[in-house]
Amino acid sequence: MVGIVAAKLNASAALAATGSLPENVNYAVKSSLLLSFLESVPEVAAKLKEPSTKEESFEEVVKSAQAAAVLVLVY
Repeated sequence: MVGIVAAKLNASAALAATGSLPENVNYAVKSSLLLSFLESVPEVAAKLKEPSTKEESFEEVVKSAQAAAVLVLVY
């Protein structure tokens, strides 16, 4: 699973326009567009893995997801 945030709602503008403060409103790009972008960069494309079609237990899927997940902090 991959997530990429493309934009975030301007909370000040929304507050001024609606009178309420929005929470957790973000905009993202489709994964197919992200994949096309990643494949267009030769250094990245060479590192992409083929999708796995093997049957895995729930526990194996969770372990794989945990190993692949990272926290991104933006200041």
